[in-house]
Amino acid sequence: MQDVLCCHHIHKSYHDGSNETPVLQDISLSIKAGEHVAILGSSGSGKSTLLHLLGGLDKPSSGEVQFKGKTLSSLNANTLAALRNEEMGFIYQFHHLLGEFSALENVAMPLRIRGLSAKAAQDKAKAMLEEVGLSHRISHLPAALSGGERQRVAIARALVTEPSVVLADEPTGNLDDSTGEQIYKLLTSLSEKKHTAFVVVTHDLALANRMDRVLRIKDGKLVQSGAVRMQS
Repeated sequence: MQDVLCCHHIHKSYHDGSNETPVLQDISLSIKAGEHVAILGSSGSGKSTLLHLLGGLDKPSSGEVQFKGKTLSSLNANTLAALRNEEMGFIYQFHHLLGEFSALENVAMPLRIRGLSAKAAQDKAKAMLEEVGLSHRISHLPAALSGGERQRVAIARALVTEPSVVLADEPTGNLDDSTGEQIYKLLTSLSEKKHTAFVVVTHDLALANRMDRVLRIKDGKLVQSGAVRMQS
């Protein structure tokens, strides 16, 4: 099965004057099309940093990140932005919705950036909001939504482009068990239909144990990989 996303010997350090703080050390991994991977680790272990590097939102100090054979560091800013829009979905822990736009407009935004007409983008956004159980809230601004509703809008925004890979930072962290289960089923359904891969940073052990593979980061190093249970 094809690798959709991989990194080779990634190191990441941050500098404050003459002080260097290593965050990730010699991380190598590959994500196959349609695979679900959980990344576990304590606070400050480098999980979110790794997610940002995989998504091209940050650059490694050394090593390479590749998406479908393309080295991200070799792409210019416009090409990288287009690749993220067309091929990647991002779910952040704190949703990062645009406060002046409705739920419908927030979800439609990546499609409008891609060049879809307003009607086509909003039709797809409306359908995705219905899938996450928010058809009755599409005209509401984020400030009028609960924390869980805002997170579901963010998840709909990540999925509406039907990306090859979704990078998720605590996607169910603000959701109750019932809604979290609904979101998991939605992610699984999309993966089955579109062969979408998911890389999920989470503290939710129940969610992690339902992934195909569990990776653990400790002190910036990949120290353990759970058993693979890929579906055919």
